[in-house]
Amino acid sequence: MAKQIKQIAIYGKGGIGKSTTTSNLSAALSDMGYKVMQFGCDPKADSTNTLRDGTYIPTVLDLLREKGQVKAEESIFQGYNGIYCVEAGGPAPGVGCAGRGIITAVQLLKQQHVFEDLDLDYVIYDVLGDVVCGGFAVPIREGIAQHVFTVSSSDFMAIYAANNLFKGIKKYSNAGGALLGGVIANSVTSPYQRSIIDDFVEKTQTQVMEYIPRSITVTQSELSGKTTIEGAPDSEQAKVYRALAKRIDEHTESKTPNPLDSQQLKEWAAKWAEQIIAVEKGEITSQAAGI
Repeated sequence: MAKQIKQIAIYGKGGIGKSTTTSNLSAALSDMGYKVMQFGCDPKADSTNTLRDGTYIPTVLDLLREKGQVKAEESIFQGYNGIYCVEAGGPAPGVGCAGRGIITAVQLLKQQHVFEDLDLDYVIYDVLGDVVCGGFAVPIREGIAQHVFTVSSSDFMAIYAANNLFKGIKKYSNAGGALLGGVIANSVTSPYQRSIIDDFVEKTQTQVMEYIPRSITVTQSELSGKTTIEGAPDSEQAKVYRALAKRIDEHTESKTPNPLDSQQLKEWAAKWAEQIIAVEKGEITSQAAGI
């Protein structure tokens, strides 16, 4: 019987810390003894940089443009602790669909049985979550990933992107698409930020996988071209990433979320805006406002 490979997708809007979180998750799982592949699905092709001392690798689409035909092993590079790194890449600026690289790269690796040949335990897709369409929806739509997690802060646009992702998951769930594991709350440094995230996951019937604080340790490590797991392994931030890895490793049951519609999301955000302003004016206590 073939080994079951756990394939997960990490989504999040651009700039939310999705690749930072994904790379530290990969590094932590690798330290736990698992064989891991990180599959960068952002056209910027920078998902795996901190696993390889800050260096870029040729993308699948770059290699195809250069050679016309590519063997899968030509697009796979090893990084920290033997983690396999792949970048799907994107089209030339202003030309073609940015999601096409994901479709092409996934097909290439699956057709050549790379996941099985490398005896992988985990494949982690790092996917841009501002839009859930075309190639960016492939890990969800085609059931490539079994579990989806989204990185979100308490900022409205991050939550808006997460809610849109939930809509995509719900749309494809009846056709065998991937289901939602939960929310990774990033840059949570105050009680009100945590309260906003907690309220959002309650309203959408999901869960928080881990609260990740903002930390200068992350910046220091990334400036050295490393993950926090590698650059500051004994730091408190590294402990948080290891806790996230353990939680995801133990996670087995994902489900269909209950996204808010546009009007519900607008009203929900307005309620929180009013509460925060009222607290700042001293009209109500933070405890009364739920923050």
